Amino acid sequence: MARKRDPRPRHQQIAAEIRALIMSGDMPPGQRLPTTAQLMERYQVTSQTVQRTLGVLKEEGFLVGRAGVGVFVRGEAPLAIQPAAYMPPADGQDPYRWMTEAERRSQQGAVDLLSVEEVRPPQRIAEFFELGEDGRAVRRRQLLLLDGEPVELADVFFPAELAHGTALTENKRIRGGAPKLLADLGYPPDEWVDRVSTRLPTSEELKLLELPDDAPVLRTLRVVYGAGRPVQAEVLIKGGHLYELMYQQDIRRP
Repeated sequence: MARKRDPRPRHQQIAAEIRALIMSGDMPPGQRLPTTAQLMERYQVTSQTVQRTLGVLKEEGFLVGRAGVGVFVRGEAPLAIQPAAYMPPADGQDPYRWMTEAERRSQQGAVDLLSVEEVRPPQRIAEFFELGEDGRAVRRRQLLLLDGEPVELADVFFPAELAHGTALTENKRIRGGAPKLLADLGYPPDEWVDRVSTRLPTSEELKLLELPDDAPVLRTLRVVYGAGRPVQAEVLIKGGHLYELMYQQDIRRP
């Protein structure tokens, strides 16, 4: 079988190689890139191709230019998000886990509640909730920010029959967050399943998350269970070029 040829423009091919080196740590934060002339020689391309390559990586946030000095790998490594840290209910009236985890990293977290409405959920979520054809769910759409920058779009669904009569249906933030409210209702989250995939963003996601044109997104479909039933489902969208998901499991046996 013939080996498939990379059909992308040359500047995108080179950008992919440099991006991989940065994400692997082989080009660490703060490292200065070779000069334009050196990159031209290394990749056998024109100055224009090199500039287009650097432009792509600067727009994605992988590189920063310093006038009169050069181009450098950004100063921070990709942000590793550990999903398990956000699952336990907040204690008492503590802020959302999103805020407390951001503070732990010396960042400022914020949540912008975009809408709350009763909807027919996407088919896969309707199946998880075991809803009939006319089954409904409450959707809370949120935009999560770090240091004022949008980083994640979250569509959070709850079965309508469970949400009715609770703060889940109100167009305001829930004190202590949804996990605490569910725990107070007798459904403390005790299990969750993530399905993670990648794709290109929709026009709405591109706009809300202020993504570069060619950046893919990480899509997490999460189902949360409490008291033996699915009580919450989330579709989480974040820029795949700057964030990592970190899962940790103790596999030692007693």
